[in-house]
Amino acid sequence: MKKRLIIFFVTLGLLAAWMWANGDQQETTAYGSSFVIGLSPEQNIFKEIERYTPLADYLTKKCGFEVRVKVLTHYGEAAENFTRQEMDAAFIGSYSYVLAHRKFGVEPLARAERTNGSSVYHGLLFVRQDSGIRNVRDMKGKSFAFVDAHTLAGYLLPLVYLRTHGIRDYKAFLGETYFTGTQEDAIYDVLNRKADIGAAKSTVYHRLAEEDGRIERELKILSRSPDVPDFALAVRRDLNPLVRTAVAHALLKMDVDPEGKEVLKSLGARRFIPTTDKEYEPVRAYERQLGLKAEKRDRLREQ
Repeated sequence: MKKRLIIFFVTLGLLAAWMWANGDQQETTAYGSSFVIGLSPEQNIFKEIERYTPLADYLTKKCGFEVRVKVLTHYGEAAENFTRQEMDAAFIGSYSYVLAHRKFGVEPLARAERTNGSSVYHGLLFVRQDSGIRNVRDMKGKSFAFVDAHTLAGYLLPLVYLRTHGIRDYKAFLGETYFTGTQEDAIYDVLNRKADIGAAKSTVYHRLAEEDGRIERELKILSRSPDVPDFALAVRRDLNPLVRTAVAHALLKMDVDPEGKEVLKSLGARRFIPTTDKEYEPVRAYERQLGLKAEKRDRLREQ
């Protein structure tokens, strides 16, 4: 009888511990009962959903809780308010990450390594071959297609380029300036003569160039930024450690799992690799070069 009681209470204790851990995980997994991953609008919203849904399904299966994706309307949503968007994590651009890390303490977890072995990108500044624009002097009064004020490639790079050539007030120097919202649109706006000058990510530029031969034939690259980490999954600082570990383990082991390998193919990747805050130092160096004050960094869209 005594032995049975001991077994009963041990079993009850283990069950209670499991329920507590499971409940704690459920409570802090996300807003509601799902782990929510935000997606920056690198390309068309439907393409983003199609690209990342297999990954969400895979993580749901491997981690034991539902994983959902939501596409953000602009890059700054993650940087402006990680919690208001009800996200636990986000695949986030390099500058958006720096801003979100400063404001909310989000931390990088892992990023995809592409099939060519690269996991970084750089910004490109480009014009049409027949535009006659070859240097800063030729840009005066010309139209410029930026991507978003929270991007390295589509905003910081052209500002640094102009600053190093003596242009501090780009609005007074250039003609029309506007934000396209996506990397693809910035490229095609220049290609299709809607804008004279544009800037975008190298990964998007070269991917589109493989699909559309006009990009290589008709566009000319004038400048590039240093390499920085490509979209990394950044997570909330207060994320349940059990959840964080489960997600990290699933991502970093995908390349040794046959099912994971198939999902990686849909992402155009061969594996996920760990990512650290230190790898974003080139972005912060751009901030310092532009002399951005701390109180202004979170209000770039207004500039």
